[in-house]
Amino acid sequence: MMKNEGLTFTIVFLAESANYGEGVGNITTLKKMTRGNYEQYSYISRQAMRYNIVQQLKWDNTPVDGKSGVVQFAPSATIKDYPEIDLFGYMKTVAKDDTQAGGASTRSAVVRLSNAIALEPYQSDLEFLTNMGLASRCGQNNAIAQSEIHRSYYAYTVAIDLDRIGIDGALEISQEEKAGRVKVFLDAVHYLYRDIKGRRENFSPLFIIGGRYNRKNPFFENRVRVEKNKINVSTLREVLEEDKDIENNTVVGVMTNIFDNDQEIREELNATTVGKVFDHLKEEVEKYYGESN
Repeated sequence: MMKNEGLTFTIVFLAESANYGEGVGNITTLKKMTRGNYEQYSYISRQAMRYNIVQQLKWDNTPVDGKSGVVQFAPSATIKDYPEIDLFGYMKTVAKDDTQAGGASTRSAVVRLSNAIALEPYQSDLEFLTNMGLASRCGQNNAIAQSEIHRSYYAYTVAIDLDRIGIDGALEISQEEKAGRVKVFLDAVHYLYRDIKGRRENFSPLFIIGGRYNRKNPFFENRVRVEKNKINVSTLREVLEEDKDIENNTVVGVMTNIFDNDQEIREELNATTVGKVFDHLKEEVEKYYGESN
């Protein structure tokens, strides 16, 4: 019997200038990538998304050390005590000495995040900045800076191997704790935000599509588009019709009156609210770990 071990979903949210790169001169540059049509798309790296998730879950207490010459998780840290390395993996290196052979141990991520990539191209907008308010207080000349800015819909995908949560070699936590970790992770994604340059950007989903499947493929990654403020329903409908497992296990949520084809999304994809989708995903997690007993 198939246990449907793969949980995956793709999210669309709206945000502004949420991840910057190194910068050039006095211009702070956004992280961007260029497509074959030479259009540029800003993105929020998966590392930035992971950082915010771990921070907001208060999981950023896994001990680290730099004894091997590289800052990494401490060899003593285990997935039993630290959910961060259970879900997102680790590399731990022990130096060779008189008491131990040395070497590296790794755990690949069980929860995988894609970059959050803009669905609308960057148009070279710049924000002009000065510190005139402070400089004028002490009679100094004000400094000038510029920041690239981009307000866009972004899409990213989460893929979770439910069968690998809470298991690391001979070490295994309880089914209840496994379910609890995945459910609080889903809550964090539901209400995710990012603090950047004095702003708090809301990453809560405006649209979500996904479910629990017998294949671990992230079916909806690179399939969601927004054009003229409309979700590409026909493409998603085609993905659903490829396989009964996908069609029968997929749930869709959309925030009311955000997209211009709101009615089409509800009718063609049988969409409900975003909150109900997260409730459904958490129920699926509970079912899976109940089935696995």
